[in-house]
Amino acid sequence: MRGKQDHSRERALRQQQTDAELLIWQCLRGRRLHECRFRRQHRVGPFYLDFVCLEIGLIVELDGSQHLEPEQMHADGLRTLYLQKMGYRVLRFWNDEVLRDTDLVLDEISRVVQAAPHPAFGHPLPAGGARDAD
Repeated sequence: MRGKQDHSRERALRQQQTDAELLIWQCLRGRRLHECRFRRQHRVGPFYLDFVCLEIGLIVELDGSQHLEPEQMHADGLRTLYLQKMGYRVLRFWNDEVLRDTDLVLDEISRVVQAAPHPAFGHPLPAGGARDAD
């Protein structure tokens, strides 16, 4: 169960977003991408996620240069494995990739969203550079 501390932490994380996170949030918020409701800095298990659409089990993580450090890469791998075991699909993008080529990033997220079974319909949504985390 989510408590007051979770909400306080989520609020603090939202106030400290990177430019890349702010840019992607403007494109995902308010069901702007295929009517999927994305949440930002939402807790799943022990992790606060950059963006998650609970309806289709999609997580979008944006990584800065600190994620190139060996220890962080290992931690990211364990985190992704945990989330995948919970049934989520995890997409990871680099912050500079988002800032440099936003349309390509959004196209990849859109492709995954469209292919995912949507609970309201029970099948993928109609058609209209991510790294799938392994």
